[in-house]
Amino acid sequence: MNLEQVNSAWDKVSLARCKSRPTSLTLIKYLCPDFVELHGDRLYGDDPSIIGGIGFIEGIPVTIIAQEKGQTTEEKIMRNFGMPHPEGYRKTLRLMKQAEKFQRPVLLIIDTPGAYPGIGAEERGAAMAIASNLWEMSALKVPLIGVVLGEGGSGGALAIGVCDRIFMLENAIYAILSPEGFASIYYKDGSLAQQAAEVMKLTAQDLFGYGIIDGIIPETAGGLHKNPEYTFSILKDTLITEFKKLLKTDIDGLVTNRYDKFRKIGGFDVTK
Repeated sequence: MNLEQVNSAWDKVSLARCKSRPTSLTLIKYLCPDFVELHGDRLYGDDPSIIGGIGFIEGIPVTIIAQEKGQTTEEKIMRNFGMPHPEGYRKTLRLMKQAEKFQRPVLLIIDTPGAYPGIGAEERGAAMAIASNLWEMSALKVPLIGVVLGEGGSGGALAIGVCDRIFMLENAIYAILSPEGFASIYYKDGSLAQQAAEVMKLTAQDLFGYGIIDGIIPETAGGLHKNPEYTFSILKDTLITEFKKLLKTDIDGLVTNRYDKFRKIGGFDVTK
């Protein structure tokens, strides 16, 4: 693929997965130089595929929770390639409840191919951990902003994606599962992933058109890795603006609006 010409959905899948694409940790360092990481779910252990902690974004105290893939081979293995275990989602919930207690808004950075599907994760309650997050986030009484940085895959992404605002980077993707998985189920042929990507409507442009996300953060030609600071600076300004708006919203109104936002997703007019 010519990275200067991004035309198809599969081009965007390739850019979202690009090995050179900056990960969540790079974004956190840009947004919040004083970030302090917190660890553990207070039940089983710490999951390195999810980073969580506190800090300031231009004077606004925030809790930041992010899925981290790692950059080098060693980091990717340590981070489980950004595929969280149930303890990662329980850590997420613990930190969100802490943020609610201290009235800190929460920034959630999505970048995962999906939750880890291994036997150990199932034994430790992966489905329940994800479901608990969906339930709790829907009523959390602090502002929540989500950003899809690269891949937003399946319930593993949605488990930190029930937010008041969702933004996607221009070449990010957000879908029910990977194009390979979709092709295996729908076409019975995983090799048709490129074709699947075109029909899945997984790009930022598609999802903005359907009203599922609230905005698209532009990238320079060739992708985020070509000029991260350009995109990160726009994202930072957007986050500051949106957090200030949300912090002025009545808490009960905030939760009601969040509920209504997700109830409308997928709705259609049968008369048209």
